Amino acid sequence: DPQAMHEAQEKLEDVIWCNDAYEVAQGCDALVIVTEWNEFRALDLDRIGEIMNAKRLIDLRNIYNIADMQQRDFHYVSVGRVEVKPGAEQQLREAS
Repeated sequence: DPQAMHEAQEKLEDVIWCNDAYEVAQGCDALVIVTEWNEFRALDLDRIGEIMNAKRLIDLRNIYNIADMQQRDFHYVSVGRVEVKPGAEQQLREAS
């Protein structure tokens, strides 16, 4: 909502405003999801992983699938669910 963004910009200081999640993720060490808005439910996770410094996602709304994050080799932390660490899929294959 552009109006809500404009109002927030007037009230919040020391905030870096971005146009979308991809601009936010560019060069980040971690990305934190704090909303269930549709724009964040359908992110291109491969693209996100490519533009981040580290593939680390903290999902406070549990909107992403653990297996998807594991397959993409993210360090993925969500609320009340198992933590996925990079290399976990490879480790599981080697243990089999």
